[in-house]
Amino acid sequence: MAATPFDPAGMKPALQFRLHQQLTLTPQLQQAIRLLQLSQLELEAELRQIAESNPLLEFADEVEDDEATESIEAESEYPSVETVAASSNDDGEASEWSDGGGVAETPIDFSSNSIGSSSGSRGDDDFEPQNAAPETLQQHLLWQLNLTSFNSRQHLIATVLIDALNPAGYLGEGLEAVLAALPADFNASIEEVDAVRRQLQGFDPAGVGSLDLRDCLRVQLEQFAAGTPQRDLALRIVDDELDLLARNDIARLARRLRASEDDVAAAAVLIRSLDPRPGAALDATPVEYVAPDVYALRDGSRWRVSLNPDAQPRLGLNQHYCGLIAKAHGEDASWMRGQLQEARWLIKSLESRAETLLKVAEAIVRRQSAFLDYGPEAMHPLVLREVAEEVGMHESTISRVTTRKYMHTPRGTFELKYFFSSGVSTEDGGSASATAIQAMLRKLIEAEDVRKPLSDLAIAEELQRKGIQVARRTVAKYREGLRIPTSSERQRAS
Repeated sequence: MAATPFDPAGMKPALQFRLHQQLTLTPQLQQAIRLLQLSQLELEAELRQIAESNPLLEFADEVEDDEATESIEAESEYPSVETVAASSNDDGEASEWSDGGGVAETPIDFSSNSIGSSSGSRGDDDFEPQNAAPETLQQHLLWQLNLTSFNSRQHLIATVLIDALNPAGYLGEGLEAVLAALPADFNASIEEVDAVRRQLQGFDPAGVGSLDLRDCLRVQLEQFAAGTPQRDLALRIVDDELDLLARNDIARLARRLRASEDDVAAAAVLIRSLDPRPGAALDATPVEYVAPDVYALRDGSRWRVSLNPDAQPRLGLNQHYCGLIAKAHGEDASWMRGQLQEARWLIKSLESRAETLLKVAEAIVRRQSAFLDYGPEAMHPLVLREVAEEVGMHESTISRVTTRKYMHTPRGTFELKYFFSSGVSTEDGGSASATAIQAMLRKLIEAEDVRKPLSDLAIAEELQRKGIQVARRTVAKYREGLRIPTSSERQRAS
């Protein structure tokens, strides 16, 4: 078959129109999404970093400092915003930049009624409590080391041993690592290092420098007087039967050690009085506290939600630099106008973040008011889609809002994600949340006969009598999630 000859003259240019939809994230929208997913501390750090690069932005404390400075200096080198506006030309260029353009130029006050939160004020005292740094385990041991009669070799070995301790007080790397950390010309032996380690174990807290749990418990038991009841039996258990002790199998322990169950039980009590992690008492890790982003408090017959004013950034525009824009020319004026626009976008994004957080928190409280009234057993099933439909937002937005944001209630402070849980069918065609079932499970176990603990099957049957259709393996999963031992383990521990 012959090919058709190509005729370039037959080709004619033509225009074609195609309609299609495309979602484009503007820089402003990207910034708003980013701020929405940040936690309170991350948001503060992010805003501080932005404010350092944008002179048009300042925090409330900086505003107060500036006002105090201006009140002291009667005459400033630069005129105020009002002066610039009054002395500008007739076309109103200065007033354009002194006007907020719909954004408040004073710091945002998230405690105002405009976003529905309760009023709040910061403390008058600007000084934060300065606590002394806690003493570390190493510092505590070095202080004791300096009071001992160790010679120079022992002192150096002990110093290296102390430096090698992990937070629990153990030598996790072993003696070989300590030996390798000593100077090459020190010529120490494993035996010499171990001898110093054994002396270190007698320091306070007793048991530091141990190689394993058995070693740690033995050192602490040996510090009891020889006549302490069941001390020797406890030493035998630590040396040979720690696995059985962990399972609390008192009957088998008694048979293995050829002792009465009462004596073995008393020895087990003595062992449990020891500290398996002696270094943890001097852990210098600072405690992290969670500041709630929103409050849920009862107001008469209903629950009212408000933003925590102290947890919201108070950011505003620098009036001094806003006034200078009217006097700037060329590239300087263009740059400052760009910075002003970015500052206004940021403030709008913060206002949007606060409003979104409040809307979502109010929707959660409306759905979970029974939890606030009666506790976890009254928690309703709730998924992101339900809240998203109620507030008119996407599920991904709700997920960002509820991550690392916290609500304070009379029942405690919870992450917003805590109020979401899947549902389990009930006999009447409804559903019960997983959180409520876990609360019921815990209540059943707390009320059980310790001599005859409830099995997972018995708990499932009891829940079914309450109208909740749940399988035994589901009960086991919830029990393990609550870190509750099995029925046999609870019976042995009783």
